[in-house]
Amino acid sequence: MPPADTTAGQTPLLIRLMPAVFVLLWSTGFVGAKFGLPYAPPLTFLAIRFGVVALLLLAWIALVRSPWPARRQLGHIAVVGILLHAVYLGGVFVAISWGLEAGTSALIVSVQPLLVAALAGPLLGERVTRRQWLGLALGLGGVALVVWRKAGLDDGALGGAALCLVSLAAITSAVLYQKRFLQSMPLVTGNALQFIVAGVLTALAAWLLEDNRVVWDWHFLFALGWLVVVLSLGAMALFVLLMRRGAASKVSSLFFLVPPTAALMAWPLFGESLHGLELAGMALVVCGVALVNLKRG
Repeated sequence: MPPADTTAGQTPLLIRLMPAVFVLLWSTGFVGAKFGLPYAPPLTFLAIRFGVVALLLLAWIALVRSPWPARRQLGHIAVVGILLHAVYLGGVFVAISWGLEAGTSALIVSVQPLLVAALAGPLLGERVTRRQWLGLALGLGGVALVVWRKAGLDDGALGGAALCLVSLAAITSAVLYQKRFLQSMPLVTGNALQFIVAGVLTALAAWLLEDNRVVWDWHFLFALGWLVVVLSLGAMALFVLLMRRGAASKVSSLFFLVPPTAALMAWPLFGESLHGLELAGMALVVCGVALVNLKRG
């Protein structure tokens, strides 16, 4: 059998594994934030992260001579970069630095699939079935069960909760905008431009609002390296590929898996406990995502 047939036979398995890998990688973002934020202000941390990512991508582009996006795409790329990186991540990082628990921030932004499902129909022409709506409702209920013990807000965290709502609006808008306008965007060069735009905006905000002091401890360096390589390069590339292969509402439903996955990671790393109610919630999340993503029959 020709080699091309063998590769084609392997491709479906790789595609099926992409959502699971994406969830695992994306979930580590909350762990990385928890490790790194004690050593740098949140916007300063993100500005350094975006700058390093942009430099790595530009070096790779020069090496392989990747094609650049068309001029008509540049404005759309800037919009998505600001929403998906500067506003979404900036809101979450600042919220955690203000005292909002990582589980609570994950719960708030995990409402995003419901918003995408509600808006994908009128904006993108996608059909959301009753079965998918049921799955989205189960996913939200499961996430609530997983993190409800950590959802109490004190006075210092109320502002963080408000910022997470801004982040929620930003990532919802980014998903819909990316699906509508950037289906044909060159992956590497498009991402590089998004990080450059987000980095400039975040650095300006950090210079105006923070003292920019960084403790170059190994914890910070580890968190920075992890967030650069695993999150900004690995997970974001998978996110764009998944958006190209699936409907926006289905891809967004994967975010329901992030809070329970992050809770499982925090259990051995930070000694956070998992109880029966949280485990039941995780089961609901899995069932909800299956209802949204599995085809009938």
